[in-house]
Amino acid sequence: MTICKSADQKLEQYIATKGEETSFHRVEAQKAKCSYGLQGVCCKLCSNGPCKITKASPRGVCGATADTIVARNFLRSVAAGSACYIHIIEKTAKNLITLGEQEKTLRGASKLHELAALLNLNISEKTTNHQIAVQVGQKILADLYKAREEKMELVAPLAHPQRYDKWQELNIVPGGAKAEVFDAIVKTSTNLNSDPIDMLLHALSLGISTGLYGLTLTNLVNDVIMGEPVIRQASVGFKVVDENYINIMITGHQHSMLADLQDRLTSPEALTQAQEVGAQGFKIIGSTCVGQDLQVRGEHCKEVFAGHTGNNFTSEPLITTGAIDLLLSEFNCTVPGLEPLVEKYKVKQICLDDVAKTANAIHNPFTMEKAATISEYIMEQAIKSYKERRSQITIDIPKDHGYDDVVTGLSEKSLRQFLGNSWQPLIELIAAGKIKGLAAVVGCSNVTNLGHDVFTVGLTEELIKNDILVLSAGCSSGGLENVGLMSPSAAAKAGANLREVCESLGIPPVLNFGPCLAIGRLEMIALELAEALNIDIPQLPLVLSAPQWLEEQALADGAFGLALGLPLHLASPPFITGSDTVTKVLTEDLKSLTGGYVIVEGNIESAGAKLNAIIEERRTALGL
Repeated sequence: MTICKSADQKLEQYIATKGEETSFHRVEAQKAKCSYGLQGVCCKLCSNGPCKITKASPRGVCGATADTIVARNFLRSVAAGSACYIHIIEKTAKNLITLGEQEKTLRGASKLHELAALLNLNISEKTTNHQIAVQVGQKILADLYKAREEKMELVAPLAHPQRYDKWQELNIVPGGAKAEVFDAIVKTSTNLNSDPIDMLLHALSLGISTGLYGLTLTNLVNDVIMGEPVIRQASVGFKVVDENYINIMITGHQHSMLADLQDRLTSPEALTQAQEVGAQGFKIIGSTCVGQDLQVRGEHCKEVFAGHTGNNFTSEPLITTGAIDLLLSEFNCTVPGLEPLVEKYKVKQICLDDVAKTANAIHNPFTMEKAATISEYIMEQAIKSYKERRSQITIDIPKDHGYDDVVTGLSEKSLRQFLGNSWQPLIELIAAGKIKGLAAVVGCSNVTNLGHDVFTVGLTEELIKNDILVLSAGCSSGGLENVGLMSPSAAAKAGANLREVCESLGIPPVLNFGPCLAIGRLEMIALELAEALNIDIPQLPLVLSAPQWLEEQALADGAFGLALGLPLHLASPPFITGSDTVTKVLTEDLKSLTGGYVIVEGNIESAGAKLNAIIEERRTALGL
């Protein structure tokens, strides 16, 4: 079977030996794309359609133009992506409240006080940490549940002041996050809104609520529940999997659901149960974004977390190693292609979220109140699966896949602490030209832009060659670490100035912030750098690229970047090219409104050159 290319050549070679159908194979059969879908000019909102816009038929049956149809489709996609992230912060805040009410362990107590101060909560000396946790969670939920006409209170304290002023000027400060999503769906229904500008501004509002709540606050609340990231070195790739353990593979985005399980899997009782069936114990095997979140917090779960194996498109090959005994999924990035593979390799699957149920899985919706019971059930099913399947399955783990020295545990706080608890050293390195600027290479992986992680890796190498320090979060991180760009030795691939900095500090030229949720951490770094320099975020020598964006959540992330005023590079357009108006607004006109704009460039070298030129322009404007 023909397979697509991967920047991770060892993974590509391994897939070629297995003979199992994966996304790497299916992409070949899906190469012929619908041109109307690519342009965003297909409308199927009513039974008069589907209508497609062409030069010969410039309006749908109802009279909708390409501008209306493209803007509606785009806003609907951003709303769906925003809804996913708002769902995550809603669940996470509820988990924090329950932990507070039940007076359970909070691994990041110091972070709790920082978060309470950030949210402007009135805390007395007599207020306990658990009471503060309840108040923080309730404050977040109250904002999420506001009506759309009620502006969310936490936007201002979480945002850069100059950005907040700009958002007020444009009237895009979001109301209640769930109401914003709801009204976006209503707005894009049949015969309601036909104004593309209004819909694009609504997308920016969704981007703000997505970024500040779904991304930033989720990270901060998880810091309280799971412990803050600590910079360290870790192993990545399939080599982290040890067949001598009962291996539980995790997929999704909601780390707080695993708080109780992590503790129970290392208990003496769990160890005894594992040994009784011939295993040395339990291990959690990281996959997709939740695995990356465990990786950055790995200092707090060394005993049970084996390591991170890779991004969304490595999950199918991971099952084919035969060493996975239970697939535990709690949200998206659990690709449907896993379903026939878990059947063939006799892997039990449990789904934990009430909205995420795969076809052949056990559905056990998680609540923090039932955490202990659910953890026990997961352990029972993992043991049962191990006993039933191990004698029937051949184990085939490519132990040469991955690296042992990936630098991880980066956050806005841990990086600042590494620099002496100040951004001044980084500012001085940028001012001196040792680091030309910063590039956030973030988001998903796909298998269409030249192949799996090919564009992401190629662009990152172009940027570091130009002395641009790369910060990564999302499935992009999973791809970059598995090819060695997050190991200190990658400094050899950087330009002379950046290489000197990296070698003197013992760091790689690509910094790993973990899951896509950590895009919120990158925003916090941008905010703090801008405040330190007394400038607005669009003035920073900072660019954003989601080269191999994949899904609707990525579009919501992108809307946040545009609202922040950042130039946003994409290797392929987000299904907007059928509308001259939408394309022009996003690629040109928006620059004079928020400062952000979309750059579509499908050539790696050209994309690198364009981003490098933007950074040089901003350096010049700052007098550097």
